[in-house]
Amino acid sequence: FREILNSLDDTVLDIPGAAEMTGQFIARAVADDCLPPAFVNCTASSENGKIALKKAEILLKVKHGMSRLDNIWGIGGARQSVEYLRDKMILLIKEYFSSSDSEEGVRCIKELEVPHFHHELVYQMITLTLEDGTDRTLNLTLKFLRALASSNIVTPNEMHQGYQRVLDSISDLALDIPHAPSMLEKFCAFSIQDDIIPESIVSRMPTRGRKRYVSEGDGGQLKEGITYEVTA
Repeated sequence: FREILNSLDDTVLDIPGAAEMTGQFIARAVADDCLPPAFVNCTASSENGKIALKKAEILLKVKHGMSRLDNIWGIGGARQSVEYLRDKMILLIKEYFSSSDSEEGVRCIKELEVPHFHHELVYQMITLTLEDGTDRTLNLTLKFLRALASSNIVTPNEMHQGYQRVLDSISDLALDIPHAPSMLEKFCAFSIQDDIIPESIVSRMPTRGRKRYVSEGDGGQLKEGITYEVTA
C-alpha cells in the first residue's frame, strides 16, 4: 500500500482517477480489517498519495461510514439482504405510482441487479395495487408489468411466480382488504388480455367468483362491462 501511495503521481498520468480510487480501496481495506485504522494517518511522499489518504480518512469518518463502505464500488444486488431488496422494491413501486414514470421505474429495477428476485417485485406491486384499490393504480401496474414482460426484463417464470404468490395469499390479504379477491380477479383478467400471464394461472385462483371476469367457455375473453384505460 505504501508503494502504491508513493507512486501515485506517476499512476495518475495514465489513470486520472487513481488517487480517489486508492483512497476508496484503503478505506474498504480498513473496514475489512486488512489495514489498521492508523494507516490513514501515515505519510506519503507523493502529492496524490496524500490525496488518497485524505479521501480514505473522510470516508471512514462520515456518519455510518463503515456500513456505507459495503457499497463503495456500487450495489451488488445478489449480496444484499432480502429485507434490503424488499424495501428498495417497495420504495421504487411507490415512487412509480406517484410519478407514473415507467422508464425511471425500469431503470431502477435494472440497477438492483437481482433478476432472480423479480418475483418479489411482482408480488409487492400487485399487493400494493390491491391495497390502494383505485383504477388509476390498477392501470399503472398493468402498464408497468406489461412493459417488463414484453421486454423480458422480468422473465415469464419470475412473473408467474409473483402472480402465484399473490393468489396463494389472497385469503390472508382479504382479511385486511375485503375487496382484494374481486379486484384480483379483474386484475388477472386484464393481465391475460395483455399476455402478461397465461390463463392457466387464473384457473388456480381460489375464489368462487372467478368466472365473473374470465370464462373458460369463451376462450378467456373478458366479460362485457369491464373497462380498461391503459393504452399502448
